[in-house]
Amino acid sequence: MSSRFLFERIGRQTAISFAVEGCTKIAITDSSSEGLTATKQSIEAVAPHASVLIVLSDVRLESDVESGVASAIEQFGRIDYAVNCASTAPEWPRATSTRPTFDDVMAVNARGVWLCGRAQARQMRTQEPLPTHDGRPGARGAIVNIASSLGISPIPGKTPYAASKAAMIQITKSDALDIPHDGDAVRGMPIPRKCSPQESADVILFIVSSKASFLQGAIISADGGHTI
Repeated sequence: MSSRFLFERIGRQTAISFAVEGCTKIAITDSSSEGLTATKQSIEAVAPHASVLIVLSDVRLESDVESGVASAIEQFGRIDYAVNCASTAPEWPRATSTRPTFDDVMAVNARGVWLCGRAQARQMRTQEPLPTHDGRPGARGAIVNIASSLGISPIPGKTPYAASKAAMIQITKSDALDIPHDGDAVRGMPIPRKCSPQESADVILFIVSSKASFLQGAIISADGGHTI
């Protein structure tokens, strides 16, 4: 299975799952019109009343990314959740590698996620925090970047892919720190407060639920970003 096909499936299933959980305004973007149409149809099959915006876009192009976010804002008014999972991973050993191929992998997997996250975060910073059902502090939005275990522990023949995913992990960590703070005392703390017992319980409940069925031996640092 190619990396592109795998991540396309992850993106499609994520969009479907948002619809199943009650999200009725969904923007999907890809460089494949066929893939977008298939995803839209899959969403509408489980959520007939959902409004699905298709955006044909190439994450390597800044203009495409910016116009894609603008289209979502024009259609829906705000972005509450963003998932960035575009990816490419050609198979080739270092001895036969070419610079253009390496550059393309980095353009999609690293620069692409940076461009998307930057555009999404710019919009989210202008938004009012979302209301919550239990009174805890609301967020202006959430961004999820899909990396890979190869960004932490590579395998042979995947140098560009592993390098790009390692870069993506660090982009995600660095972006999480790049938020307003309340003074030097909390500098470097993305969430400058203590964790509530309920927030700890929520993570525990997720870990033991069927939604965490592919977690195994994972370290989940629910610490407000302290260990980034």
